[in-house]
Amino acid sequence: MPFGQLIVGPPGSGKTTFTHALSQFYRITKRDVCIVNLDPANDNIPYKPDIDIMDLISLEDTMETLGLGPNGGLIYCIEYLEANFDWLLDQLKQHKDKYFLFDCPGQVELFTNHDALKNCIQKLVSLDYRLCCVHLIDAHYCVDPARYVSMLVLSLKTMLQLELPHVNILSKVDNMELYGKLHFPLEYYTQVQDLSYLLGLLDQDPFTKKYMRLSKALCDLVEEFGLVGFSTLCVDDKESVIHVARTIDKANGYIYGGLDQGNESLFSVAEKFMDPDQYAREIAERFLDMEEDTLEEE
Repeated sequence: MPFGQLIVGPPGSGKTTFTHALSQFYRITKRDVCIVNLDPANDNIPYKPDIDIMDLISLEDTMETLGLGPNGGLIYCIEYLEANFDWLLDQLKQHKDKYFLFDCPGQVELFTNHDALKNCIQKLVSLDYRLCCVHLIDAHYCVDPARYVSMLVLSLKTMLQLELPHVNILSKVDNMELYGKLHFPLEYYTQVQDLSYLLGLLDQDPFTKKYMRLSKALCDLVEEFGLVGFSTLCVDDKESVIHVARTIDKANGYIYGGLDQGNESLFSVAEKFMDPDQYAREIAERFLDMEEDTLEEE
């Protein structure tokens, strides 16, 4: 059974960089990888894709031929991929027994509202592809309470739309404090703890104060589902990449692939993972210059 991951996230979240770094890591660790570029506008990439949607259709040709803008063109390209799913399936069959990395476009509608990408993925799942979704969010959104809430909603909507095992990642965590100081410890943001504290911060801003009822409703929605949490990533840090890779392998079941049937074996593997709160604290100590007053709950 083939394993893999669908790498999604807003523009600038580091999807292509992550795909490149993870493919190098897997190859160093002797895992046979197949990179699938599903972004028809991604013509300047640091890796050589094994399967490239641009061999089927490109955004530039679509815009020129149909007179579409970039957003409409991207949607058309993914719809075209869905209509020509057999092409993708034939390409995947040529890389039998490899681990797949699907590098997706950054247009959020494609993984929050539109069904074309979801339909392609569900067809693969029905063919026994063991996939998980890796959703990258730029970590600097954590320093702005309003943006953090919007990223929580985006993450939740993506999880509900794609219906896959899911790993949310705060990327570029080493650059987070270039944009400001965190109001709470990093594990508050990774574990999505009591969001009422964020509402207190939003109430202090004249602009966000006007939308307090909306902000409270969104926070209540996120907490009611109780699904969203984050891992952290610094793509240049080996330990960070290893931690993320293990988390993903647990999500899509890759770590269990070679085990004998039996609960004891499964549990022994699962227990090897570090407590997420402990890991978040270690990341904060290594990359964030957090002063005591920033850790106080307001």
